[in-house]
Amino acid sequence: MKSDAEIKRAVLQELTWDTRVKETEVGVEVDRGVATLVGSVDSYAKKLAAQEAAHHVAGVYDVVNDLQVKALGPGACSDTELAHRVRRTLEWDVLVPDHQITSTVEDGWVTLEGQVEVWNQREEAERAIRFLARVRGVTNRITITPQQIAPQDVRRTLQAALERRALREAAHIQVSVVGGTVILSGQVQSWPEKRAILEAIRHAPGVETVDDHLRIEPVH
Repeated sequence: MKSDAEIKRAVLQELTWDTRVKETEVGVEVDRGVATLVGSVDSYAKKLAAQEAAHHVAGVYDVVNDLQVKALGPGACSDTELAHRVRRTLEWDVLVPDHQITSTVEDGWVTLEGQVEVWNQREEAERAIRFLARVRGVTNRITITPQQIAPQDVRRTLQAALERRALREAAHIQVSVVGGTVILSGQVQSWPEKRAILEAIRHAPGVETVDDHLRIEPVH
C-alpha cells in the first residue's frame, strides 16, 4: 500500500505530465487515499482536467475538487454572448437533442434544464459546453424521461459493455433499481474500470440517476 505522501507526490507528478493544467496552479492534499485539490485555475475545463488527472493515480480512491475558477478580466464575453455560444454548441453536437434543452447563464455559470431519453444524452450536453471559454461551472438539471427498467436488463447492459472492453466480468458488481435510480455496489480494481461501468449504465434506457457505491480496491 502506498502512503499518503507517496500518493501526493504521484498526483503532483501526474499534474506536471498533463499538459491541460499547470501543476503550479493546483495544491494537493491526501488523506487515506482521498485527494483534495485546492487553488485556482482560469477555466472550468482545467478544473475537470486536474480532477481526471488525480483519478488516474493508483491509490487515489476519491477526489475532492475544491479548485476555484477565476473570473476573467475586462474584455471577456458577456453572459448574453456566452448563452449564444452554448446554444450553438448544443445545436452542433449530433448526440444532443438540443431542442429539448434550455440553458440559463449567470456570471459565467451555466444551468442546463430539459428532458431527454437516456442519461448519456444528459451527460453529453454537459460535456459539449464545459470547454467553452468563460464557463465557470455547470449545473445539470436535465431529467430523464421516466421508463420502467428491470435490474436484469441493467446487468446485461453492464456485462456486455465490460466484456467489449476486455475488463473483468460484472458478476462481482451488485445492481439494484429503485424507480429510475440504479444503485451500484461492489469492488473494482481501478478508476478506468469504474468509469467503464458508469459509462455502460449511462446508455441504459430509463436510467435517471446512479447511486454509486463502487469501491476502488486494487489487487496486490
